[in-house]
Amino acid sequence: MKQSNIYSLAMGIAGLSLIAALVMYFQGNLASTGPALMLFFIALAIGVRGTKTFKAFSYTIWIFAAVTASMFYPQYFTSIGDFQLKLMIVPLLQVIMFGMGSQMSFEDFTGVIKMPKGVVIGVGAHYIIMPLVAFGIAHIFDFPPEIAAGIILIGTVPSGLASNVMSYLAHANLPLAVTIGAISTIISPFVTPLLMQWLGGQYIQVDFWHMMLDILNMIIMPIVAGFMFNLFSKNEASQKSKIYQLIGYFVVVVLTNLVYMKSSGSGFEGFLTAMGKSLFWFYILPMVVAIVLRKTRKGDDKWMGSALSMVSMVGIAIIIAIITAAGRDSLLQVGLLLIITSLLHNLAGYSLGYGVSWAAGMPEKDRRTVAFEVGMQNGGLASGLALQMGKIATVGLAPAIFGPLMNVTGSALASWWRSRPPAEDGEEIVDKK
Repeated sequence: MKQSNIYSLAMGIAGLSLIAALVMYFQGNLASTGPALMLFFIALAIGVRGTKTFKAFSYTIWIFAAVTASMFYPQYFTSIGDFQLKLMIVPLLQVIMFGMGSQMSFEDFTGVIKMPKGVVIGVGAHYIIMPLVAFGIAHIFDFPPEIAAGIILIGTVPSGLASNVMSYLAHANLPLAVTIGAISTIISPFVTPLLMQWLGGQYIQVDFWHMMLDILNMIIMPIVAGFMFNLFSKNEASQKSKIYQLIGYFVVVVLTNLVYMKSSGSGFEGFLTAMGKSLFWFYILPMVVAIVLRKTRKGDDKWMGSALSMVSMVGIAIIIAIITAAGRDSLLQVGLLLIITSLLHNLAGYSLGYGVSWAAGMPEKDRRTVAFEVGMQNGGLASGLALQMGKIATVGLAPAIFGPLMNVTGSALASWWRSRPPAEDGEEIVDKK
């Protein structure tokens, strides 16, 4: 069977499954509605791969299939035997962030020097607009305290990982997008706990130092490990640059363990023990593995990027499914309103981000970049923080909804902008017919 016929067949199955799901739902047969709805999303995810316009939505539709499965069969996404599946969230997030770091280098931060205005406006708008909009939504719609705290939490985390992809698709300024995302992530251990304590402290208790340590362990340390891997796998940096980077990464490890000593109240002996573990996992091990792979693979490193990309996509889907299953009961109560407010939050980020950069006189490509960097959040980090608070079923709900939703809206906006290249691109604007 030709590939095009497979896509057409999948779309046909999707249509029939949707009709069947709707019929069974209105008949009150919820037990059969779940499988039909799952089949609809799976078939649709396969079918849209055959269309140029909607191909980019395939992954997001797979996310909806995972969410549907976890809503109808939550027991399969909460535990396996005595093992609680929520314990996978932090390790999966660390692997995802390691993948991000391994595909970056120290040079990605030179954008601060090359594009200081864009970086300052992008990072500043991100950490001003999204937290304040989230606080306003939580206050106006009068959600239960822990749900409201989750809305504020998703507003205080750094830019989402998908924002760079959207900037690329939308003919935006990709180097600026990478730099804004990197800077917002690097400063998140300080900014996110501060904003969360200030805006979310009235809803739940926020431990500033503990949250800082969680972000360092979930985001910064895995990125450092990725940088270390990149530094020794490609082996392209000069000796001087390599020494500077090694010193810098070592300082990050030291600072992380000083925060650990502060938050845990452990003494100097505890600090040394934690320091030794951190150095092994995030400093020495990535270096050794990179050197071994470089010598055995002989420069063939494309497989690594593909493998980590696949792991990241699957990991995000698993995280969202686990959170959805854990918070199923709360979602059934506030789900629709939470979806509406998450959409409002997301669209406000795009609009205000674009508007601020327009008011600052930035070119069109930069405006698009800032719009994505402001409107798209790191839902994985927010989910991990909710887990560390012990409130994954309540505080974790807003991140679980915001993540898939921003991929839908981001893909739609990127596709629309892609058909309208900015004038400074020197490309011919697509003629509307």
